[in-house]
Amino acid sequence: MSVGVTFPKGFQAAGVIAGIKKKVGLLDMTLITAENAIPAGAVFTQNLVHAAPVVVSKANLEKSHNKIRAVIVNSGCANAVTGEEGYKNALTMAQETAQAVGCKPEEVLVMSTGVIGQQLPMKKVSAGIKELKKSLSTDGGANAALGIMTTDTKPKKAQAVIETSQGEVRIGGMAKGVGMIHPNMATLICIVTTDAVFEPEVLKKITREVADKSYNRITVDGDTSTNDTFAVLASGASGITPDAAKFSEALLEVCTDLSKQILRDGEGATKLITLRVSGTKTDSEATQIAKTIATSLLFKTAIYGKDANWGRVLAAAGRSGVTFDPSLAQLKFGNLKLVEAGQPLAFSEEEALKILEAPDLTVELNVGHGSGQSEVWTCDLTHEYVSINAHYRT
Repeated sequence: MSVGVTFPKGFQAAGVIAGIKKKVGLLDMTLITAENAIPAGAVFTQNLVHAAPVVVSKANLEKSHNKIRAVIVNSGCANAVTGEEGYKNALTMAQETAQAVGCKPEEVLVMSTGVIGQQLPMKKVSAGIKELKKSLSTDGGANAALGIMTTDTKPKKAQAVIETSQGEVRIGGMAKGVGMIHPNMATLICIVTTDAVFEPEVLKKITREVADKSYNRITVDGDTSTNDTFAVLASGASGITPDAAKFSEALLEVCTDLSKQILRDGEGATKLITLRVSGTKTDSEATQIAKTIATSLLFKTAIYGKDANWGRVLAAAGRSGVTFDPSLAQLKFGNLKLVEAGQPLAFSEEEALKILEAPDLTVELNVGHGSGQSEVWTCDLTHEYVSINAHYRT
């Protein structure tokens, strides 16, 4: 069945077991290919400590003028903070993938995810590339999504169809990431494919805009990865150039879906939290407040404990760096109003508990100053998050 990155026409994919992960029997390498070099847009981590595959992929996009034939991904090792050897290994991954696929090395995007500071086992990687080539299929999207997982408990896939007068255009994507999620461009690894026709520069612009409205609006733990990469590839196999605005809307739908899947699977997470902030002077101020609340450990642990401790929301907003008058603030958890005109309201703890026991929570804060608004998504913080990350390398 064609799902995820192989849902659109013009793509093949595969996921195989290369033995990179410590746990035996898990898929840990993925390959996605197109029939020829096609337009690609990508954005990468803005963390100054960035991984070798990020360096190589950025350079390859520049050399190829944003035309890509293949994407090679390994999980279990981030190839980050690995010096000259790590850089050479990332180059080798591109070169060996190019040889297997039959393209130029600069037409390959390289992505890695996993533990920082460890060298890739290149014999296993090389064997994995050969196996991936043999396993490529138009039904390979499901295994491809499995091959990029690290501490994820489930694969993340999404797709959409755009109906046009000429026929349908398809979009399909996959993502991984459940910890070290506080992107400043994208998420740990996300690859989206489409069979639409687009020029590289147009696709690049759309990719960046959609990243800002989706992946840049999520946080699990406030930590930005060294390996964040979000790429969109357009095969053109439909022969249709859709309206750019309509395509952007559908792409945003896919990426928002993937973003929320990441949060629902956040390491130990039990709840998806939607933060809606309004009443600021600008949208960017609303985003700034929402992100501050979303990264508040006190807020996130209170939600895990099903405690309607609304004071943690206002305290986080107050240190966000955005100026507002607290006496104008209004706050709701779900349909339950907790604060009006900066003053606490009497509320039923039983009703609050019922709202907080649901798997989804919407928190709405209006600071009463203007028409600015924003929506940011996060998850709660649990004991399991500490357990997973305390023993991540062991």
